[in-house]
Amino acid sequence: MRLLIVEDEKRLAMSLAGGLTAEGFAVDVVHDGLEGLHRAGEGVYDLVVLDIMLPGMNGYRVCAALRAAGHEVPILMLTAKDGEYDEAEGLDTGADDYLTKPFSYVVLVARIRALLRRRGGSVSPVLTVGALRMDTAARRVHLGEDEVALTAKEFAVLEQLALRAGQVVSKADILEHVWDFAYDGDPNIVEVYVSALRRKLSPAAIRTVRGAGYRLEAL
Repeated sequence: MRLLIVEDEKRLAMSLAGGLTAEGFAVDVVHDGLEGLHRAGEGVYDLVVLDIMLPGMNGYRVCAALRAAGHEVPILMLTAKDGEYDEAEGLDTGADDYLTKPFSYVVLVARIRALLRRRGGSVSPVLTVGALRMDTAARRVHLGEDEVALTAKEFAVLEQLALRAGQVVSKADILEHVWDFAYDGDPNIVEVYVSALRRKLSPAAIRTVRGAGYRLEAL
């Protein structure tokens, strides 16, 4: 999943980005409201973590502008403010959840995962493809009765394939959702992780569709 953090406290923003990247998310960071509105408006993010007190345009206005433009991306608001009126204002502008600084990182991650699950409606956090079972909440993978240990990036690549099991997922789509916006390395990094997944699951688990991408097959 690809997240956007809009936070002007640079140390906090980079700390959050590092932690969420380690959790398997692709994370982009901007430090002012206008840039945040521009990026979020591109429609490529699964969730936005949005501070309220921002230069250029505050978080309330960013959120309201996104909703007015028809963007339904989940928004988790962060603020140093406190009080029920501040929370009500954030939610009234279209935010999906609200977290007051200082906050627990564990709680932040739990809120993000809950919002992402909620976005899928009643869809179960467990993805099943044949004998493969991915628990996206617990971050565990089983093949039959055996648990398969995956790194955060391996899990994220497999999740993108499992979400569209039986369909071809392009290398560009995987890069977009698993690596961040600033990634300018070798796009063949996707092949490295696909090869690792084949070793851990089965050579037949992921089929290469030449010129198009990859397809997760039921085992």
